[in-house]
Amino acid sequence: MIARVLLADDSPHAQRMGARILTEEGFDVELIADGQLVYQALDHFVPDVVLVDVFLPTRSGYEICHWIKSNYRYQGMGVVLTAGLLEPFNEEEARNAGCDAFIKKPFEASEVLNTIRPLAEAAQYSRGLFAEEFDDQIPPISRPNQPVPPVAKPEVDPERIRAAVSLALKTSMPAIIKEVTERVLLALGH
Repeated sequence: MIARVLLADDSPHAQRMGARILTEEGFDVELIADGQLVYQALDHFVPDVVLVDVFLPTRSGYEICHWIKSNYRYQGMGVVLTAGLLEPFNEEEARNAGCDAFIKKPFEASEVLNTIRPLAEAAQYSRGLFAEEFDDQIPPISRPNQPVPPVAKPEVDPERIRAAVSLALKTSMPAIIKEVTERVLLALGH
């Protein structure tokens, strides 16, 4: 399955460079230039990874990242924040938003691809796209008084299971840390 990337950046140069790097490697890329439009784009283009500038018009990359990471519908979707070489980047705000990675612009092809590929693969695994390999092994619907045919158990790829579990833990870890911290502070009377 072709991995999909939503590239949200108001710089035409960053859009051209990012799109060229990604499409040459076989990614399906959707370009957005405004933060508010990201939300609308996610209704029709469900990407594996969102590559978003922290300084977008109308909505910051931090806001978009936090919204995606806290929305169950997009669980497992990777979010990579970007900023220009001389633009400030708030690591704490990015971490609190749940961002998976950060890339400085101008984009360098190997850095973009080495960051995006594993996130896209993990997103596809977490959505269960690899389950289609077993579609032919699903038993037909049985009718009353008709025995269900035996079905062989599908082979399980331990690496895929590990990737899905790793992604699930990585995705939920910021929320778990926040919740535990709040409970400890509450218990300590703060």
